[in-house]
Amino acid sequence: MPHNYYTGEKAELKIDGQVHELPVIVGTEGEKAIDIRSLRGQTGYVAFDSGYANTGSCISNITYLDGERGVLSYRGYDIAELAENCSFVEVAYLLDHGSLPTRAELGEFSQMLNDFAMIHEDMIRFFDSYPPKSPPMAILSSMVNSLCSFYPEMTENPLENIDRMSARLLSKVRTIAAFSYKKSLGYPVVYPRHDLSYCANFLNMMFDSPVRPYEINHKVVAALNKLLILHGDHEQNCSTSTVRMVGSARVNLYASVSAGISALWGPLHGGANQAVMEMLQSIHESGGDYRQYVERAKDPKDPFRLAGFGHRVYKTYDPRCRIIKQACDEVLDDLKFSDPLLDLAKELEEVALKDDYFVERNLYPNVDFYSGIIYRAIGIPTSMFTVMFALGRLPGWIAHWKEMWDDPAWRISRPRQVYIGPLSRPFVPIDQR
Repeated sequence: MPHNYYTGEKAELKIDGQVHELPVIVGTEGEKAIDIRSLRGQTGYVAFDSGYANTGSCISNITYLDGERGVLSYRGYDIAELAENCSFVEVAYLLDHGSLPTRAELGEFSQMLNDFAMIHEDMIRFFDSYPPKSPPMAILSSMVNSLCSFYPEMTENPLENIDRMSARLLSKVRTIAAFSYKKSLGYPVVYPRHDLSYCANFLNMMFDSPVRPYEINHKVVAALNKLLILHGDHEQNCSTSTVRMVGSARVNLYASVSAGISALWGPLHGGANQAVMEMLQSIHESGGDYRQYVERAKDPKDPFRLAGFGHRVYKTYDPRCRIIKQACDEVLDDLKFSDPLLDLAKELEEVALKDDYFVERNLYPNVDFYSGIIYRAIGIPTSMFTVMFALGRLPGWIAHWKEMWDDPAWRISRPRQVYIGPLSRPFVPIDQR
């Protein structure tokens, strides 16, 4: 890391009357952290932080996030500027290479994505072995893990071929996702086309049919680009931390990403936009009276919570939500798509932005609140929502895996614990128990 993050500042910790000094790390945006790596050696104590909410697990130059001010940037570029001016392929290049591509670099990278778009024909047979209603995330995770068997150069010197591996993974995951959808319907797969952009290619593989050719809608393509860009990376979330933790054992990129996909599968992480749609559908089917659901969410005795509101990190309006809301309006207007769930979503948002209960608790709409409505409008089924999240988050996973692997201060991840089980007990032979 070129930045000198040790400034000489020290934090003092007093234990049993003895003062211990611990170095302070300062990031480029002024973030401060206490380096406790020597804590156990100095004191015999470990730090306890359930859920790692206040633990910095790494030093990274990929993404900056300020939850209090609602700031998100990739490699120093504001997320709104990237979403407005870049394609997803450009942002993927930025995340994985550290800089925005020149026209020549973008052309070369796009050509690699084109060259690697096909998957091995033997892999296509794998889809036939899954039961018809298999969860798409289960299929995606296992198919990505199997890539190391078909492309074994990853097992030699991973960083030597990292550019090819990145392009291969970005391109093939798109194809695997579209194929899994076609197989779930019992329809023939649609192969990638060399003349289409990344997002247009994906949409064509999803929706083209011998009996009804798919017509590319440029506003839909633009909206999908924005959605994938906004999901590109988000600092040390559950799935990204999983990719780093698994990769820290020197596990190959494919297996590490497969683990990240499994982590993303959870309803509290990547499945959140699906939960929003299911909640809106439930409100609509029960008569559309959203007010009773708002009151339930405010009742401390009721376990019900409004999906899509609040965020573990953001304590203000999620900066990605403004961009997605605008894209949502544009797509629905262009498609002439009237959706009662969108009307419900807007009414819920208005309540949350004005109601003291939500304002005082910083329960603003998050990125998942509107993304599902866009996916629904362009024909992507609810079961595929988390797959779409994985497709967008892939460049971030690759960037973090690469950064972790290339870190000279790398150590295998091995958290400590505080044991609260039984004290030492004598062993009792089975016949005497």
